[in-house]
Order: sequence, then C-alpha cells, then structure tokens
Amino acid sequence: MSPPPFAGAAGAPPRARVLPRFLTRLLAVVAVVLGTALAGPLPAARASMTLTQVSDFGSNPGALTMYVYRPASLPAHPPVVVALHGCTQNAQVYADNSGLPQLADRDGFLLVLAQTSSANNASQCFNWFQTTDNRRGQGEALSIRQMVSQAVTAYGADPQRVYVTGLSAGGAMTAVMLATYPDVFSAGAVVAGLPYDCTKDNSPYTCMNPGVDLSPDAWAQRVRDAYPSYTGPWPRTAVWYGDQDTTVVPRNATELRDQWTALHGLSQTPSRTATIGPDATRQDQYLAADGTVAVEVDRVPGIGHGTPVDPGTGTQQCGSTGAPYFAASICSSYWIARFFGLDTSDPGGGGTGGGGSGAACWTASNYAQVQAGRATTSGGYTYAKGSQQNMGLYNTFVTHTLKESPTGYYTIADNGCP
Repeated sequence: MSPPPFAGAAGAPPRARVLPRFLTRLLAVVAVVLGTALAGPLPAARASMTLTQVSDFGSNPGALTMYVYRPASLPAHPPVVVALHGCTQNAQVYADNSGLPQLADRDGFLLVLAQTSSANNASQCFNWFQTTDNRRGQGEALSIRQMVSQAVTAYGADPQRVYVTGLSAGGAMTAVMLATYPDVFSAGAVVAGLPYDCTKDNSPYTCMNPGVDLSPDAWAQRVRDAYPSYTGPWPRTAVWYGDQDTTVVPRNATELRDQWTALHGLSQTPSRTATIGPDATRQDQYLAADGTVAVEVDRVPGIGHGTPVDPGTGTQQCGSTGAPYFAASICSSYWIARFFGLDTSDPGGGGTGGGGSGAACWTASNYAQVQAGRATTSGGYTYAKGSQQNMGLYNTFVTHTLKESPTGYYTIADNGCP
C-alpha cells in the first residue's frame, strides 16, 4: 500500500512529509479503529448551523480549515471555545449535533471549529499521534493556536478566557492543545480522548485499546516536556467517557485523570463525587486549594464511543443524534460549558454578559466570576481583577455584577451597568 497523500488543504502550502511504510499500515489500522470508515456520506443533520469560514488566520502549517459560529448577540470581549471534531466528521457535523452553537447563543461565547481533511488523514482524524502535529510551534497544534489569535484579533475575544474541547481524535488533540499551549487555554474538556504523548513509546492502537498505564508523575512529565520553560498555572481539565467505549477504552479516562491531577499537585482520590443528568452520570471532582475544580471526570453509563447528547429544549438538554458518534444520554456540552464557567442559566455558571457605552457587564456568583477569569480569590475572599475590590466570600451564593472597562479591568457595578 502506497503512503496516502499528505498535501495541504486547498489554498494552503503542501505539507512536506513522507511516512515509512510500516507507519502507513499502522495509520490505516488506526483510521479504521478511530474512524470506523463509513460506506457512504454522513447522514444529514436535522438542522444546519450557519458557520463562517475564515480563510486567512496565519501560516497554517497543519493545513487545517477554520470556521466560526458567532451568536447574533455577543458581548464585548467574549470567551472563546475551540471545538475539534472526531474522525469521519467535520466542523459542520460537529456544530449541528454537539449542541455547542445553541449554548454559544445562550451563554455568549464565540465558537471556533477547526477542521482537518482526508488529505491530512484518510479518515479525517486530527493527527494527535504524530510529533509533527502534537508539538508546540508546529503542525496542527500551531494551526489551532493561530485560530485563537485570529479570534482575539478579529472578534475582540478575551485571550484570558479561551477553552478547548473535542471528541475522540479531537479529544486527544484537546489534550495536545492543553499540554503544548497551557499559556493560551484556561481549561479544556477531553471527550473520549487520550493522555498527552501516549504515543511517545506506544502505537496509537495500543494507546486506544487496551490503553497504557503509567504513574501519575510519568504522565505529568510528558506534559511538562511539551513546554519546558512554562511556569504558569496548568489548565483546568474535564474528562468525559462512555463506560461501554471499546474504541478508546475507559482506562484512558483514568490515565488522563492521573496526568492532570499530578500536574495540579493533587491526589488521585476525588474531593467529591456526585451523579448528574438524566442517566446518573458519575462526576468525580478534584479540588485545588482555593476550592476551584482543577480536574473533573465524568463517566457516562451505558454508551459507547461518541459525544453524549440529550436532544430537547430543557435547560440542561442539547444536541442531536443526527450523525454517528453522538450518543443519546446527557448533554455533555452543557456540563462542559458549566465547567468552563460559561453557563448563564445556573447561579454557579458563567454569569450573564451584556454591555453598552463600550463596557461589558457580567452578573454571576463569586465562584463563577473567578472561573471566568474576571476575579481572583485569596484567603477565602473574592477580588475583582484590576480594581481589586473585595466582593465578599468565594462561593456560589454571593452574586455581583462586574463592569469591564477598559479590557481586563473590572469594577463592582451592582447598582447599574454600564
């Protein structure tokens, strides 16, 4: 079998790389396991979301395509959520079925969708397993980072509130982005993905099933090695898995937990456990010293490989099962937005954004203001970023309105905003 073409997407520079024959054969196996190649085109989604293609967002060494979903009503300096589709999917399919655009409308964030192609990978998987694409400053990882820069420049997005999520190969690529660009992403949610750099000394197939068991410290070191000079805080990380997944087995959820709890200096024993959603998803949370959720693991019962969705119009419902790899169970996107601190429908969520006269205003609990990056916490109290005004106790019960003006400077505006 001759190596598949690895030319860039239309209009992008070709990618100069030739794969050894053994790796080409391995990738064919990976494509089947990760992508389960379909006999025909994907079924049409029930509703097609309007996406805008952005053709010029940098050098784009990974030859990816950038799409944006911009809500009709978007606050000044909105957060950014980057979404990475799974194998055999594309940006449109992920937008139409994940529920993320509806949450962007409600919660006021800019949605950026990266898309790979069959020219990059035969099954349209992000190349999370290749060093040419999973290292800082090169390949697909750099292309996705450039999309974030474009979102900040062109849409006035807040560079302090950038998040990433994705499914399967997109989930594994989410872990890549958190590891290689911890200075860019505040948090991420890996859906049916894998620990960063598992393929350093294992095949992709082995990493997916049966999985690889390393110590938490060994996993954490692989992330540190991705950006050795980095000394800042590590991104908060959520992990989502179906407990019947045989493609990327649930063992990877445990290994991801080990990797990111170790980075945060936390025990692998959860600080608290709860059941959420209509299907009693088990949610384990690992709390940092200041009470924030640094790592979260959500294990969804009774589903296999895919993004958990819960079609409907309820507050905690979202998504569609109109395409493969979207499993009817729980609206994971809702809970992911909540983990990011973006959910405006809940007192513990991201607050409401609005504004006028050049100012953006946000009403939310102190907990949510900190999660969204508009405030900090010290000694059990909350302080507005910039003004350092004392907002009271750091919890989900005390609520304030913050006004942002200028960018990154927040003041308490409980009596009216702007």
